[in-house]
Amino acid sequence: MSNSSSYTTGSGPVKMIKFEERCFTFPPKVISPGLPALLLDHNNGNEKLLDYSAPRLQFQMSVIFVLTQTIHSLLKILGLPVFVSQILAGIILGPTVFPDAYSLVNISEDSVGALGNVGGFGFVIFLFLSGVKTDVSLTYKSGKKAVYIGILTVVMPLIFCLITIKMRHWAGNLFMNKTFFLATSYAGTSFPVIHCLLSELKILNSELGRLVLSSAQIGDMVTLVLTMFGMWVNSGIQSGLIGVVTDIGMATLFIFIVLFVLRPVMKWVVNHTPEAGQIKDICFYFVVATFMIAPRISHYLQLNPKYGAIIFGLSVPDGPPLGSALVEKLDPITSGLFLPIFTSTCGMRFNLTDIKHPNQFAKDHAIGSMVTLVVKFGVSLVLAVSCRMPVRDSLAFALTMIYRGTVEIGSYSAMYDKQVMSGDLFGYMTIMIVSVASVVPVLVKWLYDPSRKYLCFQKRTIMNSKLNQELRMIGCVHVPGHVNSIINLFHAFCPTKESSIALDVLHLVKLNGRATPQFIAHHKQIKTNSDKSYSENVIVAFNHFQRSCWEAVSVNVFTAVSPPTLMYEDTCKLAMDRLTSFIILPFHRRWCTDGSIESEDQTLRCLNFDIVERAPCSVGILVEVRRHLKSPIIRDTLPSHNSSYYNIGVIFMGGQDDREALALAKRISQHKSVRLTVIHLKAKTSLGDIMVDTERMLDDEMLRDIKKSVNLTYIDKKVKDGPETSTFLRSIVEDYQLIIVGRRYRSRDPQTLGLEEWCEFQELGIIGDLLSSLDFVGDYSLLIVQQQRQRAA
Repeated sequence: MSNSSSYTTGSGPVKMIKFEERCFTFPPKVISPGLPALLLDHNNGNEKLLDYSAPRLQFQMSVIFVLTQTIHSLLKILGLPVFVSQILAGIILGPTVFPDAYSLVNISEDSVGALGNVGGFGFVIFLFLSGVKTDVSLTYKSGKKAVYIGILTVVMPLIFCLITIKMRHWAGNLFMNKTFFLATSYAGTSFPVIHCLLSELKILNSELGRLVLSSAQIGDMVTLVLTMFGMWVNSGIQSGLIGVVTDIGMATLFIFIVLFVLRPVMKWVVNHTPEAGQIKDICFYFVVATFMIAPRISHYLQLNPKYGAIIFGLSVPDGPPLGSALVEKLDPITSGLFLPIFTSTCGMRFNLTDIKHPNQFAKDHAIGSMVTLVVKFGVSLVLAVSCRMPVRDSLAFALTMIYRGTVEIGSYSAMYDKQVMSGDLFGYMTIMIVSVASVVPVLVKWLYDPSRKYLCFQKRTIMNSKLNQELRMIGCVHVPGHVNSIINLFHAFCPTKESSIALDVLHLVKLNGRATPQFIAHHKQIKTNSDKSYSENVIVAFNHFQRSCWEAVSVNVFTAVSPPTLMYEDTCKLAMDRLTSFIILPFHRRWCTDGSIESEDQTLRCLNFDIVERAPCSVGILVEVRRHLKSPIIRDTLPSHNSSYYNIGVIFMGGQDDREALALAKRISQHKSVRLTVIHLKAKTSLGDIMVDTERMLDDEMLRDIKKSVNLTYIDKKVKDGPETSTFLRSIVEDYQLIIVGRRYRSRDPQTLGLEEWCEFQELGIIGDLLSSLDFVGDYSLLIVQQQRQRAA
C-alpha cells in the first residue's frame, strides 16, 4: 500500500513525498521445525512448510534448476546455450504464464525478494571474477587492429542509435531522459559475455578467438568510460558543477584506494608466496571480505555497485597464486548455482502484456537498439574484411561481437528495478537478448571451424623429407620431467650437421585464473612484456642441449597459456606455421621402477587424442618405460659408458604408420653411434591377413631401400598370434634403449590376434600398448608413430 503527497511554498510545488506501507512478520520465520513437526503439532494452526523462508528458498532454487535442465535437455540438440534455457525458465515461472496467481516460485513478495538477493549476489561475484581474470596490461598492449575494432564497434553504433532515437523523438535532452545512458548499454561490448561464448564454442585460443577477445576487452573499457561520462553529465545537469565534481572526486577516491592501497597489499602477498605454492587462507579470506564490502563502499561514494566489484576485481593480481585461488574456489558455485538463479530471476521480470501496448519512448528505443545491433554487425564485418580475413571468418567475427548475455540482461533488470527502463522496453530488450543468444552460437559454429585449416593436402611426413634436409619437429612439454625425456630422445637421434633437426619446443601451461590465452615466442622477445615469467627452466635446459649439439640442432622455445581442452589448437597452429613434419607428445602416465604409477594426467591423455586426430603432420607419442632396473643406462650427449652404441629397435608389421617409423629410424641411423635393428613380424599363415597388395608393395619397397642405405640388423620373425608376439617381444626389449613402432590404429593382423581385447591405451596402438604394459620390464623409451592423416575437406 502506498500513497503520495506534496507540499507547496509561495514559489510553487517543491517536493513530492512517497510513502509505502509494508507488513513484516516478527520474529521472522526462517528455519522450519520440519514437516513431521508441522503435521503433528496442532498448535501451529494452518502453518505450512513454505511459510518459512529457508525451505521456501530451497524449494524455489530446486524448481528453477529442474525447469532449466529440462528446457536445456531439449534445446541443446539445436546448439543453444544454457543461458537461453535459464531465461526461458524464468519467463515460464513469471507473470507471463501465471498472470493472475502466484506460480511455484512467486509464493510471496518477500520470497521473491530473497530469491532476487541470492541471484544478485551471484551476479556481483560473477563481475568480480571477470575482473580478476582480466589482464589489464593486455589492453594497452593490444595491436592497432584490436584497438580500432574495439573503439569503432562501440562508438559508431552509439552514434547511429542516438541519431535514430533523436529523429523519431526530437523533444527532450539526451542526458536528462536517460537516452544516452540507455544507448550506451545498447552499443556496448561485454568482455565477460563474449569470453563465455568463445569458451563454450571452444575457440578461445583460435586466431578468431584471440582477435575477438582483444577487441572485446578494448570495447568493454570504452563502454565503461562512456557510461561514466553519461552519468556524470546527467549529474551535472541535475546538480550543477559542484555535484558532478563531487561524484568524480568520490569515484576517483575509490579507485585510488583500490589501486594504490589494496593492490600493493595483494601484490606484496603474492610476492611473498613461494613459487608454485598456495596462498594462505587468511589472505584469501581478507580478499573475499574486502570484495563483500566493496559494492557498498562504492555505492556510498556515488559509484554504481557493480562497477565497484569490477574495479576491485581488476586490482587483484591475475593468475596464480591469488587470482587462480579465487577463481578455483568461487567460480564453480557462482556459475553452477548463483548465476543460473540470477538469470532466471531476470526472466521472471518479463511480462508479455507489457509489450502489447507500448508507449512511444519504448518504441523509439526498441528501434534504436535494433539499429545499433545492425550497425555494430556491419562495422565489425567491414573491419574484419579490411583486415583480410576470409568472408566466413569475418561473418563469424561480426556475429561474435554482437553477442548478448548475462551482463546485458543483468543491466537491464537493474534499470527496470530502478524505473530507468519501463516494463515494455525491458520486454523488448529481453526478446532481443534471447534471440541473439540463440542465433549467434549456432551460426558461429557453422561458419567457423578452426580445424578446417589443418586439412593439409601437402604431405608433411618424415618419409617425404630428404635425408640431407633439415627435419622440423615440435616437442611438447607440460611438466619438468618431460624436458629430460625429450632431450634424451633427441640424444638418441644423434643429429648431425648433414642431417640436422629444427626443434620447436612448445611449453603448454594451463590457463589458470585468467581469461585471455597467450602465445609467446621467446626467441622474438627482446624484453619481457610483463612481470610473469614462463618457461625459464625449459629455455635454459634446451639452450644447453642446443650448445651440446652445435650446428646439428636449432632450438626455439614457445609457450602457450590456454585451457587444457584447447591446447591442441596451439599445437596444430604452430605445426602449420612452422611447416613441421613431426610432433612429439609425452605420454600421460609415468611409472616408478617397481611398476607402480608415479603420475597420471587424464587431461593430458585427452589432449594427445585431440592432437593425434587433428594434427597436420605426423605425430609420435613418447613413453618412458623404467621398471625393475638392473643396470641403469645414463643418457648423455654421447652413448653410455657401458656401450659405444645406441641400440634402436623398430617393430615392423606393415602399413603407413610402420613405414613412417622406419623412415624415422633410417634418418637417425645415419650416425655411426647408432645400431639399428628392424624386427619384421610376419604371420605364419596368411589366414586373416587383410593387407592389400598395394600396401604390401610399398612395405617391400621401403624395406629394400633401408637395407641398401643403412647398415642394420634385420630380423625376420614369424609368429602365429598375439600371445606368441608378446612372448617374443618380452624376450628382446631389454636389448634396446629406444623402440620405435607404428600406431597402426584399427589394423587387424594375425600377429596381434587376441591382444586387441586387452589394449588399454588406444592412442598407442596394440603393439605400443603391449610394450608399455606392466608385463614388460626394462629401461627403454618407446616412440609410437602415426603418419599424417589425409582428411577430406
